[in-house]
Amino acid sequence: MGELRLMKGNEVLAEAAIRCGCDGYFGYPITPQSEVMETLMELQPWETTGMVVLQAESEVASINMVYGAAATGKKVMTSSSSPGVSLMMEGISYIAGAELPCLVVNVQRGGPGLGTIQPSQADYNQAVKGGGHGDYRLITLAPASVQEMHDFVDLAFNLAFKYRNPAMILTDGALGQMMEKVELADFKPRWTREEIQEISGSWATTGKTASRERNVVTSLEMDPGKMEQNNLRFQEKFKAIQENEVRYETFMCEDAEYVLVAFGTSSRICQKAIELGRAKGIKVGLLRPITLWPFPSEVIASMTCRVKGFLSVEMSAGQMVDDVKLAVFNSGCTVPVEYFGRMGGILPSPNEVIEALESKLINR
Repeated sequence: MGELRLMKGNEVLAEAAIRCGCDGYFGYPITPQSEVMETLMELQPWETTGMVVLQAESEVASINMVYGAAATGKKVMTSSSSPGVSLMMEGISYIAGAELPCLVVNVQRGGPGLGTIQPSQADYNQAVKGGGHGDYRLITLAPASVQEMHDFVDLAFNLAFKYRNPAMILTDGALGQMMEKVELADFKPRWTREEIQEISGSWATTGKTASRERNVVTSLEMDPGKMEQNNLRFQEKFKAIQENEVRYETFMCEDAEYVLVAFGTSSRICQKAIELGRAKGIKVGLLRPITLWPFPSEVIASMTCRVKGFLSVEMSAGQMVDDVKLAVFNSGCTVPVEYFGRMGGILPSPNEVIEALESKLINR
């Protein structure tokens, strides 16, 4: 068993980054995720593991530092919160176009604009639909506990390097500020130059070697024919991710007549709502997407012909509900899909979820 501690979600992101052998963090402070960089600065990993920790002059600068460092085959990451991640979107698109692995963490806050520092899930579309320009995707993981905030750092890096694609941990201010018991992983050594060469020697800018010429990393291709071939290759990669990397969790769905679909903090609220609903005789279960992209569409489709309806519970105006509707439509069965949520940093209560289920689906 690893070391047990009581930690805040943002703090454990920093701890997990060090323990999984991260080579570099480049970021800029913004509430409610500032503790990520503050914790790294306090732990001073450059003295123990050699990890670089640098506060850039802006979010635009930090994501471009990630771009440059990722091109060398290193494990690198950044973190921010909603408006800060918006500023990174051009750089994220460049990284995706250059097929580089990295980790971006978004501890969401309410918007639009500067909004509020309270938690939100209104960056769903930005994360899963490709928030920057061009046809690309982010592997998007949605933790629902402080333990998963820890575990998903290593998982995100593994998926990013497996597919040479940026990955995102999409969490929120409630989980970032929440304190829970967490089991910390044992330290992994940072990769040696020889290991980087073995893992990413075919593309990383590690210099000219006896076996190959120097690598050039870029997302620019002036020949439209070649650019189309690049895009076709990207789409094949995204298809492989969809086929192999869907992750989800179900709760009391075996006999459910109604299914709540929720991720992150909303899914925790829904678990209590299910207890309340079951006490009232309502057969309700929960599907929690762990990968928001790739989305568990086939899992929803497989449930559609045996349930009476789905309720998408979100801390937004309703963004994930469109993906739930599309999954139901593609199933060939017709059942109602409704949305319930709160916005502006307000968390829905379990009672509100059950009331919405009754008014929108059961007593419609």
